[in-house]
Amino acid sequence: MTNRGLSDRRDFLQMFGLGVAGVALSNTELRAAPAKPLRGLFPIGFTPFTPDNKIDLEGLAAQVKFCNRGGVHGLMWPQNASGWTNLSDQERLDGNEAILAAGKGGKTALVIGVQSADPEAVSRYARQAEKLGADGLISLPPPSVSDEKAVLAYYQQVGGLTGLPLFAQAVGTMSVDLLVEMFKTIPTLRYVKDEAGNPLERISELRKRTDDQLKVFSGAGGATMIAEMERGFSGACPYTDLADVFAAAFDLWHKGQKREAFDMFGRIQAFASITPISSVDIMIARGVFKPGTKLRTAQATAGAEGGRGGGRGRGGKSLSIEEIRQELDAYLKPYLKA
Repeated sequence: MTNRGLSDRRDFLQMFGLGVAGVALSNTELRAAPAKPLRGLFPIGFTPFTPDNKIDLEGLAAQVKFCNRGGVHGLMWPQNASGWTNLSDQERLDGNEAILAAGKGGKTALVIGVQSADPEAVSRYARQAEKLGADGLISLPPPSVSDEKAVLAYYQQVGGLTGLPLFAQAVGTMSVDLLVEMFKTIPTLRYVKDEAGNPLERISELRKRTDDQLKVFSGAGGATMIAEMERGFSGACPYTDLADVFAAAFDLWHKGQKREAFDMFGRIQAFASITPISSVDIMIARGVFKPGTKLRTAQATAGAEGGRGGGRGRGGKSLSIEEIRQELDAYLKPYLKA
């Protein structure tokens, strides 16, 4: 490790009150198994904004209700596709409250993102989520921190803040060795959303080295979900737009109806060739978000290109709201539960 790397690690650990010599884990233990299974389709929620750039809390709540109507297993917010780096502290707190209030009594599990460069904010988000009834937490590693010992120390600290199940979102160079060590030393960490390296290649080692107790979810819009289920992934994290169709494919597969699951997933892929399925415009066309809803683009974030969404259109083009509605009616209407 270079002197600069050692200094970065020391500064990071001291900022989080961890000390360079080591980390004493909290006595917090994983609470009883959550009432809502943390398995299946857990889309990353959009963050809707009004035309005058104010967070639309009603839209966030409508997104949760959409997932409940559609039989979607879970929802995560705010992560990269939510544009979390563009949100103020108060917007995140207000958004968490709106989402968790909307989810009460529903079957969709709600997982709150707590990552921040500010340790006090991490604690604030985690404790609020626990108080308001979240089903789990998820965290990216702190921005600009790649040293694995520092990343491990961060997750150990986050894992001790509450008794909620913790998802690690693996990105960049986070290794299998690091994830296994996190699993072994953090009682609450039993899930990973793996977007580091090639998750399809990494999962067999992760499952083997944790006795299949570390449950692996995918990112990347759920683009390889059939192959993921074949390899034992526990869930996928697509965008919200067609989450009900994704969830139907997942459920069919796990009922043993693999050909039907393949066909259902194929409908998603075909629609992605017509228009990008990471677009907030689909949520407007489906009546979830109000006309004029936009995404904030002060900083570029995954799934927020041009303020409308973007990404996985395969040669398709951005369509008008009415054109999207016509395409949905023509090709997917019988399969849209929400």
